[in-house]
Parts: sequence; C-alpha cells; structure tokens
Amino acid sequence: MKKIFILTGEESGDKLAAMVIARLKNSLDKIEYLSVGGSNLSKLGIKSIFNLSDITYIGFTSVILNIFKIKKKIDQTVNEIVKFNPDIIFSVDSPDFTLRVSEKVKKLKPDVKIIHYVAPQVWIWRENRVKKFKKFVDHFLLLFDFEKKYFDKENIKNTFVGHPLLEKKTSKIDISDITKGKKIISLFPGSRFSELKTLLPILIDFIKLMNNKYKEYIYVFHTTEKYKEMILNKVKNAKIDNIDVISDKNIKSEILLNSIFAVSKSGTVSLEICNAKVPSIIIYKINIINFLIMKTLVKVKFANIINIINDKEIIPELLQGECNPKEIFKSVVYFLKNTNFAQQQVIAYSKTLDQIRSKSSSSEESAKILREYLIT
Repeated sequence: MKKIFILTGEESGDKLAAMVIARLKNSLDKIEYLSVGGSNLSKLGIKSIFNLSDITYIGFTSVILNIFKIKKKIDQTVNEIVKFNPDIIFSVDSPDFTLRVSEKVKKLKPDVKIIHYVAPQVWIWRENRVKKFKKFVDHFLLLFDFEKKYFDKENIKNTFVGHPLLEKKTSKIDISDITKGKKIISLFPGSRFSELKTLLPILIDFIKLMNNKYKEYIYVFHTTEKYKEMILNKVKNAKIDNIDVISDKNIKSEILLNSIFAVSKSGTVSLEICNAKVPSIIIYKINIINFLIMKTLVKVKFANIINIINDKEIIPELLQGECNPKEIFKSVVYFLKNTNFAQQQVIAYSKTLDQIRSKSSSSEESAKILREYLIT
C-alpha cells in the first residue's frame, strides 16, 4: 500500500491540504495517510502526530523566542516520518517548518518524493533559496503563473495549479437570521492569536465609530472554531449588539458572497474576498521590531498580492500607524459613499484574477500531480 505523509504548519495549510486530499481520496482509495495537520485533515480521518498549535508561530521575534521548541518539533516530525516510511511527503506552505523537515528527511530517505504546495514567496524576499530547494524538493505546485520563471531557472520541476481561493462558490444557505435585514460588512482579523490580539481591539473601536453615525449595518467576524469564543467574549465586553462571529466555513462563504464591503488583514484571504467581488481594504499591524526587519528584507512595495502583481495600489492598504480605527472608518465610509469607486476596484482586480485562475481547480490540479507520482 502506498503511503503519503501530509505536512502542514498552520490552519490555512491544513485547509488547503484537506481540499487536495479529499480530491485524491475520490479517485484512489488504497492510500495510507499520516500528518502534521489540523481539524480539516482530521475530518477526512487522517491522524496528526501532534497538535498543529504546537508549531504555529508568527513573526521573527516569536520564532527566535521559540527556537528550541521549534527545533524539537522538527526533529520529532522527522523521526515520525522516517518511521512511517512514506512514498510521498506532501508539504503545504509554512516553509520555515515544512521544508526544513523535508530537507532532513530527504537526507535520510533519498527515495521519498517531496511535493510542495504553495511555493515560498521567493519573488518577495530571499530568491537565492531556490538553489537550496533544488537539492531536495521534487516538485513545486505553484499558485501563481508568474512564479514559474524562478523555478524554471534552476530546472526544478513545477506546475502552475492556480489559487484554491479562486474556485467558484455558489450561494445556497439562508443567512437571514444572522443579517436581520441589515447590510453586511465582513471582517477578517486573522487566524493567529498574535493577529487577533492586535487587530480585534482596533476593529471593535472602528465598529463603534460606525455605529455612532450609521445604523443599517451588521458586522460579521470570520474566524476559526478555535478563536470564536475569544472573539465573542471581546464583543460581549464591548456591548455591541450588531456584531456576529462565524466559524462555519459554508456560512462564512455565504456571508462573504452577500457582503457589501470587507475589511481584511493582509494575507491570502484577500483573494477570497476579491473572488466574491466584494470591495475591500487591507489592514495589518505587527510589532515595530518585526516591521523594521521585514522592511530591510522584502523587495516589493505592497503587502497585498493584487497590488504586488499590478505594482500599484488597487486595494488600499492601511499598515502599521495607519492601521487604526479612525483611518479604517474614513476609508470604509469613502467606499460606501462612492459606489462607483468601489465598482471600479472590483473591475480592476477581476482582470487580475482571470490571469491567475487554473483551468479546473487548484485542488484537482494538485491531486492530479500526486496521482501521477503514486502510479509511476
């Protein structure tokens, strides 16, 4: 029986991996799986060797503070993979964890095939990493077509599979009990504790400013089950009654499709917002040390992928000092009052999305590559 070890490093990677493996399971049933994964892979009946939260760190300072703990987990993961003896390591995103593990395993087991989904963003920083990846990665599955040139240059096998957040979604669920006849503004405060700790108070104060002037909106926080209770408690303490908190992925999709605007932390979720044709702004704030380090390393001017691809600000970015309740309030109100401006944003980013969609779906294209390695 063929074996696949699925290697993720955070919730978003677990979600992406599960989408691919669900497709693979539909066509190949006699495969044994083990993982470092979360709730999405667990729902597919795939066991994780430890809790995903044990390795989810963000920011340079967090990594430094947890360096010994991370090293211990890397070594533990390598040992478990060697013991499992897989034919394929399917690693997803989180390169500082997943690719470090893969590199160590490849040295111990040269015959294992390493297929990595969501290539490291070498076009943003540390392009020279590609030479190192050549030594142990067998195949990269790319989200963006423009990434190919970086891996082709080093003759590393790669396939553009498209971005999973750009797959078509349809409207099916009744959400009238949530919206109560009000217009929806969707809020995406992040999936990590450090992001929530920083952005939640800012967004709650933004809602207070909105409620002082407007009564026709309901604000819906999109989160994971892990942090739903925490956000609900913050909302309860703020004594605001036109806020809801949603963790169910199907209801979240429905809420987004019916939103008139979105405020999102910087990250790939912004593509999901664009795919739903919802006008938006991007917010983000990290501690000053991490920010200064990042500024010296990155070679792009923008945080959002749509802006990076176009080399101009199509989606406004409120970062660091500008990420505050008053600036968010001013930006949102401007969009709500200027519907033509909002529509122009949707038209502009829709053209970009058409350039980065896969022919079928990212998960199906990725599953197809895995199948090819399994049957050869």
